[in-house]
Amino acid sequence: MRRVTILGATGSIGQNTIDLIRREPEAYDVVALTGGANIARLAEDARALGAELAVTAYEDRLEDLRAALAGSGIAAAAGSQAVIEAARRPADWIMSAIVGSAGLAPGLAALEQGTTLALANKESLVCAGALMLATARRHDARILPVDSEHSAVFQALAGEEMTAVERIVITASGGAFRDWPMDRLARATVAEASSHPNWDMGQRITIDSASMFNKALEVIETREFFGVRPEQIEVLVHPESLIHALVGFNDGALMAHVGAPDMRHAIGYALHWPDRRALPVPRLDLAQVGTMTFRAPDEARYPALRLARAVMDMGGLAGAAFNAAKERGLDGFIAGRIGFLDMATVVERVLDRFVTQGDRLNAAMTLDNVLQTDHVARIWADEAMTERAGESF
Repeated sequence: MRRVTILGATGSIGQNTIDLIRREPEAYDVVALTGGANIARLAEDARALGAELAVTAYEDRLEDLRAALAGSGIAAAAGSQAVIEAARRPADWIMSAIVGSAGLAPGLAALEQGTTLALANKESLVCAGALMLATARRHDARILPVDSEHSAVFQALAGEEMTAVERIVITASGGAFRDWPMDRLARATVAEASSHPNWDMGQRITIDSASMFNKALEVIETREFFGVRPEQIEVLVHPESLIHALVGFNDGALMAHVGAPDMRHAIGYALHWPDRRALPVPRLDLAQVGTMTFRAPDEARYPALRLARAVMDMGGLAGAAFNAAKERGLDGFIAGRIGFLDMATVVERVLDRFVTQGDRLNAAMTLDNVLQTDHVARIWADEAMTERAGESF
């Protein structure tokens, strides 16, 4: 029986992970589940899985969680430090599905116990890729990718040598606004940006898909995880979301991973690795699909891709600054402070400000420095959003 922990259990990735585990309850011993404000869901899942511990990230919800778990014998805890302590509990396999930079410290704590970390939290590699990978090596831990694109690349590379790889192509649906005229994007609403044409995801990642900031993070993540040069990474808009990534080799061959847009595929591959096991995902009928389409991304429509390449050129702690500014810009859009296109402007202004203070980005890659960079970038993003309050950028 494998001991497993799910960090971010109440989100879409966490819920899909729980779906797979509940199908084989005899195979898993659930150590801990962590979540956010959805206390009812967290408690219900902890009870159903017989978890040892349930943790909410919100300290003021501890009594609510205790009440929801009353009589179950399941321990309850709350707060960011409690989430980190949950990640430190001995487990064979830990899912890192906390959204945003908040997932970095728990992910590092998991790696320090030498476990297998299934990484859905792309921000960890964007903010501190070198630190994550070094920690994994130092503690003989393993990181398995759970983003659908990076899982696809990982699978396409099975049995291959990285020296034979010429390019990696990650695909993007194009999000909710892929066919909108450019002049309409400035007026896009939060509700419109929160509806994805193919994937069933949380609001924040769905909006990031519409702006292509999600794909920008994945470009940086590809560089960090697979160690390829930035110029070897390509993005291709593929509206059907059936090909998740392709790997191009030095003999001209392209190896593609094709499957239905269902996150249980990538999760299940990581859960059962190194075995490939049957999964309850839709099977494709290619004759019914008929046609798959592709087009190059328009960087005027998706400036996030240009900014991601600038971040890779900057190096150092630029990824942490980029992600923090992106998160605050997204907060501002959801709150109605800025428009949809203004998110990229906020990020660019923050990056420009860091460039003028180059020493900040060149500091050593430590958790403290990453968190300090994150903190400063959020302050500067807020200043960018309020600098000309009431006016468009």
